[in-house]
Amino acid sequence: MRRVTLTLDQLYRPQPGGIATYVRGLVAGLLDDAAGSLALTGLVPRGGVPEDVQRLGVPLVTAGLPVGALVRAWARVPLGVPADADVVHATSMAGPFAGGRAGAVHSVAMHDLLWRDEPSASTRAGVRFHEARLRLLARRGDVRILTSSPLLGARLIAEGLDPARLFPVRLGVDDAVEPADPSRVAALLAQHGVTGPFTLVAGTREPRKNLAALISAHREARIRETGLGPLVVAGPAGWGAVDTADAVVVGVVERSVLAGLYRDAAVVAYVPRAEGWGLPPVEALAHGAAVVASTATPSVADNDQVVRVDALDVDAITEGLTRALAMGTDPASRDARRASVASLTWRACALDHLAAWR
Repeated sequence: MRRVTLTLDQLYRPQPGGIATYVRGLVAGLLDDAAGSLALTGLVPRGGVPEDVQRLGVPLVTAGLPVGALVRAWARVPLGVPADADVVHATSMAGPFAGGRAGAVHSVAMHDLLWRDEPSASTRAGVRFHEARLRLLARRGDVRILTSSPLLGARLIAEGLDPARLFPVRLGVDDAVEPADPSRVAALLAQHGVTGPFTLVAGTREPRKNLAALISAHREARIRETGLGPLVVAGPAGWGAVDTADAVVVGVVERSVLAGLYRDAAVVAYVPRAEGWGLPPVEALAHGAAVVASTATPSVADNDQVVRVDALDVDAITEGLTRALAMGTDPASRDARRASVASLTWRACALDHLAAWR
């Protein structure tokens, strides 16, 4: 039996974001595929165990430091890594990048270079941290680097990393979640004054997600196409101030309700200025939604079922919203959108990781 240790520190952060979704999905995919061949262990910081971690259903090993101090220590020592681990996988650049038995496989998931692409999305300390970790990984030629974006892989090669160290992995959608009944979704929206069609944007609210441009574009597009309805924003507040203007903010909702919002939206919009991968448009497509996304969103870069627009061009976003609204809502059209992301599952994600660890 192969012993795999995964870091779960992201689930201990105030704003766990998309990396937390990846962690949850990867664990579920590995458990689904393990069939007795894997023994998974979660490596966590000192402190209480959040519900999100408890729900994973894997044994935990607790390192001796709280999350902030632990991440700093992982640059030097693999604190907390079990001595018998066959695979040590850092689910982010936090680390660790060593430990386990002699000959253990060490890997790290690199999700983006957003601290360079969108410096305003991070603090100065955050930029310094990520640059230091990138230099560390460049020196550590034994660490395998798993990337979900081909563009990111190309950029890392340009940074001087050996292409043989890079392994592409797919991310996925939570196909185990059953969308909430339409009446429940309608009741939630009615509480916020939305009683007809609506346009949805989902994800953490932070400046790089480009909400200001989307709100302006949606306001103009709705004059032409009333079928777009109001702009509904689902998801948590993130780092940095974001003015949501006249958009309807429903905040964090249960996964089943979010799935129902994807299903029932007239259009799902996702137009970040910079993005590591972009789960929301893929999740929306999995529920048959019509999607408009920015060309900065790698997850749908080659998906011909998506209306793609320039995030910096408000007029282009306006036009994209109206084009997406005109896409078919018949069963065949919705099925085509679902089929376009059918290969993006967390089980496939797990298989890609297993292949990288061979």
